[in-house]
Amino acid sequence: MSRAKTSLTALCLAVAACASAPDPEQEAQAELARAIEDAMKPATPEEIEAANNSDPLTKANFWSNEYNKNPKDLDTAMTFVAALRGIGSNERAIEVLSKTLVEHPENTEALMALGRVFSAEGNMMGAARAYEKAAVLAPDRPEAWSAFGVTLDKMERHDMAQAAYDKALALDPSRTTTLTNYGLSLALSGDLTGAEAKLRTAAAQPDADLRVTENLALILGLQGRYDEMAEVSSRFAPESIVQKNTDLLRAMVQPVRSWEALEAAPDPAPEAVTPSPSTSVPVDSGGLALAGPSADAEAEDPAPSPAGSGLRLRRTPG
Repeated sequence: MSRAKTSLTALCLAVAACASAPDPEQEAQAELARAIEDAMKPATPEEIEAANNSDPLTKANFWSNEYNKNPKDLDTAMTFVAALRGIGSNERAIEVLSKTLVEHPENTEALMALGRVFSAEGNMMGAARAYEKAAVLAPDRPEAWSAFGVTLDKMERHDMAQAAYDKALALDPSRTTTLTNYGLSLALSGDLTGAEAKLRTAAAQPDADLRVTENLALILGLQGRYDEMAEVSSRFAPESIVQKNTDLLRAMVQPVRSWEALEAAPDPAPEAVTPSPSTSVPVDSGGLALAGPSADAEAEDPAPSPAGSGLRLRRTPG
């Protein structure tokens, strides 16, 4: 082979080698693209389980990352909202739900969740609108009508609240929380006979708890029917506590029976069990403050207060 041919062959090999050598910049870009793709992959079931079993802040951060990967995914958004509520971040929860409802405007679960968050923030108008829309979109859901009624009661729109409870009970006549809230609404609007009737029906349900009987006992006591009050209270409280509550209420309602007297009276001894609402004589509803939020889980009630927190009307969770 001549020297010229040898030189040409070497040049071709050199050019080929240069062409096949990796470009550092292209490699870096490819690596970045792979990293972004990996970061955008949904979490594995194992990662999700670990996050859900972690502390509330870690859980919220995890679901924040998952939400950012795909904000339009409904399940992820709802799980993120629940995690946000777990750390008390209601404003961020409202923001996420508002964006979710742009993508899923007729999703009743998102609307119910929005109603709960608005209620927790004290925005009763926002909560009422969310619950009303949920009830209109899903008219066969009693919890939507009941939550709407609870919110209307908080806005002192008792007639409208009772109409909502009627719709809820038409769908589920034995729903304990709806019956209880209906009874409280009637008590607040002065119909104490009606309140007693609803609370008696609620107390007769298999899942009736302490708060239901507390409300019924208080209603009976405010009517001066102390023996009946004691009988109802004794289902959950020892005789000594029942007697203390009966004596306390007797002192409050005589000689004048008024909701103002009930509200202004000091709480009973720490061990006393709190009775419940209702009466048969007209009362002024303006002075009676509801103890805690409303009666449905959809309206986001806190945990029941411990025994001995005072004689007052008590909402029940759904």
